[in-house]
Amino acid sequence: MLMRTDPFRELDRLAQQMMGPATWPRPSAMTMDAYREGDEYVVAFDLPGVSKDAIEIDVERNMLTVKAERRPVAKADDVQMELSERPLGVFSRQVVLADTLDTEHIEADYDAGVLTLRIPIAERAKRRRISVGAGSGRKEISG
Repeated sequence: MLMRTDPFRELDRLAQQMMGPATWPRPSAMTMDAYREGDEYVVAFDLPGVSKDAIEIDVERNMLTVKAERRPVAKADDVQMELSERPLGVFSRQVVLADTLDTEHIEADYDAGVLTLRIPIAERAKRRRISVGAGSGRKEISG
């Protein structure tokens, strides 16, 4: 139901591990899980620390794009940062959805730092039983 769009994802992940924590100009990847649950396809994105208002979801044809921005927390003047490992900046992930999904009826929920999209499977793609009828009374033509 889902096609991967980034063949270099593993290479990016390896480079991130080698270069250290992410920063504003170089944010880390948006991790996700995707699975089928009954007649829906579920895609869950980890977005801890991102406010609901900072999330954008777009669908154009079969391309699903999720963008989110994690902004720095405002600090008082007397606060001195000792360690900063949480990535800041804009996160974006694009996923190509199969033609068998109904992109007109996607539902999105955001709870506890997890964005969950539920995409129904299109009626034409659902399994259905075809009944077998009796003979049609065909006649053979001989010539």
